[in-house]
Amino acid sequence: MNPAAVRPRAGLLWLLRPKLRTKLNRAKTDEGKLFKGFLLSFVGLFFWTLIFAVIFRMLQYFRGTQGIGDLLAGKLLGIAFLTFLMILVLSNVITALSTFFLSEDLEFVVAAPVESETVYAARLIETIVDSSWMVALLAVPLLVAYGVVYAAGPTYYLLAIATVVPFLVIPAVLGSAATLLLVNIFPARRTRDLLALVGLFAAAGVVALFRFLRPERLMSPEEFSSLVDFIAVLRTPTSTWLPSEWAAQALMTHLSGDFDAFSFAFLWSTAAMCLVVGAWLHRRYFDGGFTRAQEGAERKDGRQRSQVVDRALRGAEPSTRVMVAKEIRVFFRDTTQWSQLILLGVLVAVYVYNITVLPLYTGEEVSFLLINAVSFLNLGLAGFVVAAIAARFVFPAMSIEGRMMWLMQSSPVDIRTIFWSKYWVGTIPLLLVALPLIVGTNLVLQASTFVLVLTTVTMIGITFALTSLALGFGALFPNYDTENVAEIPTSFGGLLFMMAAVSYLVGVVILEAWPVYYFLDSRVRGGEAEVGMVPLLMGVAGAAILTALAIWLPLRAGIRKVQSVDF
Repeated sequence: MNPAAVRPRAGLLWLLRPKLRTKLNRAKTDEGKLFKGFLLSFVGLFFWTLIFAVIFRMLQYFRGTQGIGDLLAGKLLGIAFLTFLMILVLSNVITALSTFFLSEDLEFVVAAPVESETVYAARLIETIVDSSWMVALLAVPLLVAYGVVYAAGPTYYLLAIATVVPFLVIPAVLGSAATLLLVNIFPARRTRDLLALVGLFAAAGVVALFRFLRPERLMSPEEFSSLVDFIAVLRTPTSTWLPSEWAAQALMTHLSGDFDAFSFAFLWSTAAMCLVVGAWLHRRYFDGGFTRAQEGAERKDGRQRSQVVDRALRGAEPSTRVMVAKEIRVFFRDTTQWSQLILLGVLVAVYVYNITVLPLYTGEEVSFLLINAVSFLNLGLAGFVVAAIAARFVFPAMSIEGRMMWLMQSSPVDIRTIFWSKYWVGTIPLLLVALPLIVGTNLVLQASTFVLVLTTVTMIGITFALTSLALGFGALFPNYDTENVAEIPTSFGGLLFMMAAVSYLVGVVILEAWPVYYFLDSRVRGGEAEVGMVPLLMGVAGAAILTALAIWLPLRAGIRKVQSVDF
């Protein structure tokens, strides 16, 4: 008898156990696990409470509307689930490429005595966890708010869990199947580039379409030609043939006392069918796709880009030119990195559009006050946008060096040169985003010259400070072993950076609010708008000192941390 025929087959838990043990061991050996756990729990509870409070207040307002309260609540839940579905599909398509084809342990898994369906189930579970945990956490305060407002019993929360499970499975299976078919057509690394572009174009289109449809009109029935048209819009399903509508329908009918078992059963049966079809596709096409995944990517000549960098940095040291060229080359080598600029451009356009539709023009004096107040407060919002971009592109700058960081540390290039090269490569693109964002919105709103100049100069300092914070915190809390760059900003260090960035932005806005308040108050009192020199000097000086500290301290701490680490 063939020994391989009687060799025991490994099960699902055998495949999942190494990943689970790795995460548990990292958590146990982490020196600051108590502090990190406390901080993450505090931040998580804060955002849960914030989301719950917003949804709770909206639902209370809806329920107070006679006749259409439940329709508004159902429409809100449907839109929320539809948004979750779009995020899940895009996330699963990209995540499945790593878990099914680019993971480092796949060679051992494929060679092990494991059934094809078992491998598929294990990798699908990893894909769901990696791509859906954020959506699952966001769904908790949303669904709890509905349960509290409608005074639902324990059966509602059990139904909510039973509804979310198939809702997470369906996009994971569809995303994995789409990735599987693409990998059988293109090499895996080329497929990663293609998926990044397609996913970002789709995300950009969805964001633009969703915003330009102006869903806030549902809060203003007077914008419709008649009440009948408004009711018709509310009664029309958001998407009849999508799982988001089935999930929302199942939950809302339960809350209203007339449970629609068909939607719930349809959701589960669709998830089961997707699992069967996905397992069949995996058995049929995975071996060929995995073989193609071992093909290397083509080498591209980046000499032309290097020549441009050399000409731009003609007066700099040779080591600086080399480091800057390396940073630019690494950025454009990974399509998943530079292609996100497409989505970034769409988000900036939507941001400016949101500013333009604000109802600020109500009267001469009031409009002057509102326009300039919004233009100044926009400084904080634009700064938050820049901070989010810095978290995605600048914060991972040290971590992406990976296990080769020891080579850079032992090279004749000074660590300070490495830091400053990364700093300027990150700062200049952020300035190209921040300045049009703040200047464009001020020009659209027709803000006063004082507010325009103040916010523009301040945004330049904010951009320098946020780049320093991102690079410094990225060096203090690096992740050199990650396989996915997108996971680095969501780490503990990324959370600390965003908290520090928000605190810095709040400090700058508070310090400069004094001269702006003096400027607006002089106009409201009936005179000409005047700028008080004492408030201006005190506010700008305080913001400048805070900005200087935000630039100097993180860079200094990051350089010392990299110099002290033994790779």
